[in-house]
Amino acid sequence: MNELEIAARLCIAAATGLAIGFEREWSGHATGPEARFAGIRTFMMTGAVGGIAGWLSSTGDWPLAVVLIAAASAVAVAGYLAAARRNPADLDGTTEIAAVMALAIGVVAGRGHLALASGSAAVVLFALGEKAVFRRFIATVDEAEMRAALYFAVLALVVLPLLPAGPFGPYDAIRPRMIWTVVLILSGVNFAGYLARQAFGAARGHLLTGALGGLVSSTAVTLAYARQSRAEPTHSAPLAAGTIAACTVLLPRVAAVSTAVNPAFGPRAALWLLGMFLAGAVVTLFAASRSRGDVPEQPPAQAANPLQLGAAIQMALAFQAVMIALEAARAWFGEIGVFATAGLAGLTDMDALTLSMSRLSRDPGMMDTAAAALVIGVIANTLLKGTVAAVLGGSGYRRKVVPALAAMGVVGVVTLLVLRNT
Repeated sequence: MNELEIAARLCIAAATGLAIGFEREWSGHATGPEARFAGIRTFMMTGAVGGIAGWLSSTGDWPLAVVLIAAASAVAVAGYLAAARRNPADLDGTTEIAAVMALAIGVVAGRGHLALASGSAAVVLFALGEKAVFRRFIATVDEAEMRAALYFAVLALVVLPLLPAGPFGPYDAIRPRMIWTVVLILSGVNFAGYLARQAFGAARGHLLTGALGGLVSSTAVTLAYARQSRAEPTHSAPLAAGTIAACTVLLPRVAAVSTAVNPAFGPRAALWLLGMFLAGAVVTLFAASRSRGDVPEQPPAQAANPLQLGAAIQMALAFQAVMIALEAARAWFGEIGVFATAGLAGLTDMDALTLSMSRLSRDPGMMDTAAAALVIGVIANTLLKGTVAAVLGGSGYRRKVVPALAAMGVVGVVTLLVLRNT
């Protein structure tokens, strides 16, 4: 290691401390009669001390590195104790912890992990600067949301590591840990959709409510809006726009879940679904421009349980059944069996199909087959929702939704023909 590289590490370590110290002084925590222990210069030197300690540790001189880290940490502790003694009611230790973070990030930079150090500093600065945002967010969290977050943490951090990886059973298709991962993914998606709807509410109209509802279940949105269009025929246009939006949101949701399960498959799935998404987006914008933007009295599919854990478990079990069926169809009938199973699965459960195709695509030779099967499932699902709209919806609603979903299905078929032959 030459001296120029060492100097670069120490400069970045000092710069991260400088940035954190700048925020502390700018926010008023390091100036005035109630100032905490450190200002911008102290933070910069704290980062530099961390950088030196990190460099020393990388050369094997651990005793001196530990002494420097302990000494800088002791200064932060002494500052906190002094502030607490001066004003016992003020036990806020954010500035002192920020100094310890500057020291730690400096150590990381000193050891040569410059990108990690810079990213960590950015996260710390965001946390320090957005205090009001965090407090407003906390004020909006109710008991159900807090309980759901705690349950999700237990499911992810306690239950998941205890499950065996497998594989077991026929065709080695039963993998308990992967199935539980599926439960977590689906619950996380449901929770995200719930929070989005809570944040925006239904006051933005049928379009936004339908799009957010599509994060959870576009089929449920279609069913609810079709029924509502008969009871409220004057709202047919905005209800149709919300339905089309929900069906369009399904496509990036499928791509996102595919990426979460198999990052290598996500871009391929997104490419195959791009045509249908663009068609849906164009039709949604057109329908939205023609709608009146009425507000539904009762938004559809509002989840009482943010995680919808029971539904997630049912979907995961459906995924397991589809996975076994796909492996059997692949063994008995090859590619045609996979496509037939995908079409049937798309009629009942897009999440199970998405997860199954993402797992199937881990075989590089099956990547395009999995993407094509996913499109087949989406087409089948789109036709199902078009049928629901035609049978249950009012006349004005039908005239807008059925052609739009049919157009998305036609684009999907064209996508299959083009990409399968290239």
